[in-house]
Amino acid sequence: MAMDITIHTSFLPHVDPEASLAFYRDVLGFEVRNDVGQGTMRWITVGPANQPDTSILLAPPTVDPGITEEERRVITEMMAKGTYGWILLATRDLDGTFEKVQASDVEVVQEPTEQPYGMRDCAFRDPAGNLVRIQELR
Repeated sequence: MAMDITIHTSFLPHVDPEASLAFYRDVLGFEVRNDVGQGTMRWITVGPANQPDTSILLAPPTVDPGITEEERRVITEMMAKGTYGWILLATRDLDGTFEKVQASDVEVVQEPTEQPYGMRDCAFRDPAGNLVRIQELR
């Protein structure tokens, strides 16, 4: 018997909740489902309106009391380089989506490109440095 498991929430770190909220809500058009905490200690849940059961939790990355100072330093360095968090999204209109996201003054990592592994995609960095790849659905 197969298990009935779905993807409910994935995690991406943020360092500036207002900047991350502006990117995911205003640039990508995600709805805000939850916003708790205050200052930089905010946990914000966002997701596409047409996928109410799938969310991204934007959370401060180094608040876990089990993380050492060395681990905090490494996480902060990795985020600054854009090598800590990433997500893969998809759209049927890659070129239109790229134009809208690029117009918002975010860091473009890669313009729409046909990849050797058979996908066409583009990539940006969100305000926390997370890599956001957007694949074209065919």
